[in-house]
Amino acid sequence: MIAYLARRVLYAIPILLGVNLFTFALFFVANSPDDMARLQLGIKRVTPEAIAIWKHAHGYDKPLFYNGADQGLQRFSDTIFFEKSASMFAFDFGRADDGRDIAREIRMRAGPSLEIALPSFVIGMMTNITFALLMAFFRATLLDMWGVVLCVAAMSISGLFYIIGGQFLVAKLWHWVPISGFESGLSSLKFVILPVAIGVVSGIGGGARWYRTLFLEEIGRDYVRTARSKGISELAVLFRHVARNGLIPILTGAVVIIPSLFIGSLILESFFGIPGLGSYTLDAINSQDFAVVRSMVFIGSLLNILGLMLTDISYTVADPRIRLQ
Repeated sequence: MIAYLARRVLYAIPILLGVNLFTFALFFVANSPDDMARLQLGIKRVTPEAIAIWKHAHGYDKPLFYNGADQGLQRFSDTIFFEKSASMFAFDFGRADDGRDIAREIRMRAGPSLEIALPSFVIGMMTNITFALLMAFFRATLLDMWGVVLCVAAMSISGLFYIIGGQFLVAKLWHWVPISGFESGLSSLKFVILPVAIGVVSGIGGGARWYRTLFLEEIGRDYVRTARSKGISELAVLFRHVARNGLIPILTGAVVIIPSLFIGSLILESFFGIPGLGSYTLDAINSQDFAVVRSMVFIGSLLNILGLMLTDISYTVADPRIRLQ
């Protein structure tokens, strides 16, 4: 196990470096430092002198990858890539184009993101599993058929419909909760309850239908027929055998998602005015703030790699027959 984890950590370094290089190159293909300066300065104040001052103040007046004016290793270290991207491996994210410290913003915004993402994940998974078990228990009946129909219908509806419809009915028409905003402490409950509910409802269709397929596949196994032949009730077979073995792929699928909960939800946070990492990333994309975008891409890549490692480990915990080499 330790050797396996050590190999995965070593594999993660070139992957992160590749993602870093790709993001850096992709961003500067779309926008040069001069373009970023013009965007930040505004049309009325754009002059060659103002652009040069802005680039110098933000560290964009150096070459991208190679600085021929320096000597030795400084030819590579005294560049935009080394100072802006390579430093992230030491978790030094620097400052955004507006001057704010990115690491501090990430720490402040992680809490609101988790307040929405974590309850949505836990409640959504419990709801989907319960609904899927109900359809599997009443398989080939009208309840199962209409359950599948509802799942397909829910999957066919855009997530924006749930957001806009929820805001209109619950917040604007019924005035049960604020339509947007956020407060810290216990007061945050009234602001996150609607986004969490929408996150759960919008994911029921795809989640319940997938879990139903897993449970129905387990129901056709030989060990289930053996359990029935021993006189065990259908309800006991479903919960004692089918659910237990069907939860193995569900568990591994859930573990890989857990680290990404830190990033938050782009759409939900933006529509509800939640100051989380999702809205922070979307605002950075709209303002073309490369410093924030590359930091969030780096964190997302790191969390995805961590999620894959946790998935492999969870396989060995859930199924002792599997051993990591």
